[in-house]
Amino acid sequence: MMPLKFTIDHEKRFVHATAEDRVVLKDVEDYFDALMVQDAMPYPKLIDATYARFEASDDDIMALGARVSAYAAVDPRGPICLVAVTNHAIDTLRRFANLGGASRAAKIVNTVEEGRRWLAEQMK
Repeated sequence: MMPLKFTIDHEKRFVHATAEDRVVLKDVEDYFDALMVQDAMPYPKLIDATYARFEASDDDIMALGARVSAYAAVDPRGPICLVAVTNHAIDTLRRFANLGGASRAAKIVNTVEEGRRWLAEQMK
């Protein structure tokens, strides 16, 4: 089973990802690679990490930060909404959301429905 599954819907210009079980740096890097290759960085993104267990060292976060900073050339990047319910996941996602100084809206919520509503508001 892949810990980070995602669908890039070009017709709706929307990315929906679901993270489950153990998620490591390589999983996130593969996700970013797919976004770049498929020109989906400008799309709104909903990442459901309700059942994820993130394993990221400080070095992993720094490596991810460097990668995200390199994406500055592809601004504008679409808004991102992260769904998390545990303190550990919320903390990890907060660190992720603050990486790279992206000029995009980002929010952490507790349910997928709340995330969809927030993203819809961002697109008005």
